[in-house]
Amino acid sequence: MTSNVPSVVIDANGIALPQETDILTGVQADINQAFGGGVNPGLTTPQGQIAQTTTAIIGDKNDQIAEVINNVDPDKADGRWQDAIGRIYFLERIAASGTVVTGTCTGLVGTVIPAGSAAQDTNGYIYFSLADATIPTSGSVDIDFQNSTTGPIACPIGNLAKIYSAVPGWDRVENLAAGTLGTDVESRADFEYRRKLSVAANGVNSTQSILGRVLAVSDVLDAYVVDNPSGSVVNYGATSYPLAAHSVYVAVVGGAAADVAAAIWMKKSLGCNYNGDTSYVIEDSEGYEKPYPQYTVTWKTPDATPAFFKIQIATDPLLPANIVDLVRTAVVNSFNGADGGSRARIGSTIYAGRYYAGVAAVNANVNIESITMGFTSAAAAVSLAFGIDQRPTLDSSNIQVLLV
Repeated sequence: MTSNVPSVVIDANGIALPQETDILTGVQADINQAFGGGVNPGLTTPQGQIAQTTTAIIGDKNDQIAEVINNVDPDKADGRWQDAIGRIYFLERIAASGTVVTGTCTGLVGTVIPAGSAAQDTNGYIYFSLADATIPTSGSVDIDFQNSTTGPIACPIGNLAKIYSAVPGWDRVENLAAGTLGTDVESRADFEYRRKLSVAANGVNSTQSILGRVLAVSDVLDAYVVDNPSGSVVNYGATSYPLAAHSVYVAVVGGAAADVAAAIWMKKSLGCNYNGDTSYVIEDSEGYEKPYPQYTVTWKTPDATPAFFKIQIATDPLLPANIVDLVRTAVVNSFNGADGGSRARIGSTIYAGRYYAGVAAVNANVNIESITMGFTSAAAAVSLAFGIDQRPTLDSSNIQVLLV
């Protein structure tokens, strides 16, 4: 028996679902034919109720078919479907990682603060330093610390304030910028970003292969790679960072120094120079007897760079009393990609338009006048370009919410 219910169409253009009103019309026609005609089509009748229920079931089934087909597309895949696509590229979703924050460590000149030194924030979370550092003649040095507890745990300005494991000569620690939030598990957007890079990850001697390898290192939150093949220094990016001649530049947030160094060394060109301020000595044990050849790998630990926002929304008596906090939370979530969208990355340019949807969704009575941003509290720009040596950070106290 043929049916009057329109079918799902799957062709070279993708999938097309029939409208539920058309499905209902088809179901009613089938019922009418089954009973020999003359059936009352009213939706309040028993047969009308059956028609509506059947339509809902068919519509739900159609939606499920569309969901399956859309999840075959890497740009739309999520969850287990995205994991399956990743396995084609020998990729696994990266586990949760801890927040990274830059601590300014003050103490005796010449004091070596080894990797793994611990500091504690005001909420009791323990952070471990990611690389060795020596206090210079200025009396202080900036060191990246990573939270031992995974997840998007905020570390606002001034929260990292206590030395947890004593190091002779190390007197004080404080963070002058907010931390880069950790992750519960690699997000859909970040996993897809890394998948696109993975095509080059199996190669060597290319910036893409280095980037793909570094991003796969445990606890790495972000990375940026660019090279300078010319024979002279090149100033690059928004901050005109000087790239040495015949060199590769790698910026990394998070991850153990040994793991980061190994990832870079395995993929970079032979004889290629480095840039940066963080180094680790790698031993090449493949095919050699002791003593193994040693190589010093250098990369950049990007500077924590605060962003400032100014949000103007129209005054409305129907706005909730905590509207300022709600808007700040929405902006922070968008900035860090917690809303499912792209987050602010090393060397990226962020645009005000990225934040309108999140702010507008806070409350139905929100009417946005403007969203501007900047590197100071003036925050008068509609876009913000970070350098390749800058790690974007955002503290809620740097978000002005004005009711105008």
